[in-house]
Amino acid sequence: MHGSIVRTGEAGVSSSLNQGDAAAVLLKLDEMPLDSLHECEAVINGDVESLILYRDSEGGVRAWRNVCPHAGRRLDYAPGKFIRTKQGQLVCAVHGATFALPQGDCVAGPCKGDCLCAVAVRNENDAVVLAE
Repeated sequence: MHGSIVRTGEAGVSSSLNQGDAAAVLLKLDEMPLDSLHECEAVINGDVESLILYRDSEGGVRAWRNVCPHAGRRLDYAPGKFIRTKQGQLVCAVHGATFALPQGDCVAGPCKGDCLCAVAVRNENDAVVLAE
C-alpha cells in the first residue's frame, strides 16, 4: 500500500511515515499491551481515516474505523483516549453506545445491534499493518 500513516502516541505526538512498496506500519506490537485500545490514522482508499486498534488478551489485533455507527462521531474523547466499562467494553464518548470487545458489536445505547466498521489488519514483523 502506498501512502502515509500518522500515529498518535501516548503523549499526543504524531509522526508521519512514508512507505514505499513495504506495508505501512500502523503500530508496533511492543507498543500495544494486552487488552489495550489505540488510535492511529491511515490512508484508506485515498482518504485519511482514524482507526481504533484493539489488542486482545491473547495478543490478537483487530481494527475498526473510529466512527460510532449512531451519529458518525469519533469514539475517543480525545485522540487515543477511550472510555471502557468495568467489564472492558468500549464506550462512545458522545452518546454512550457500548461495544463488546473483541467483536465490535454494539450491546447497549442508541445503536444497539449495529457494529463498528472493521478494517482488515495483519501482524507482520512484530507490527500491525493494513491487510491488502
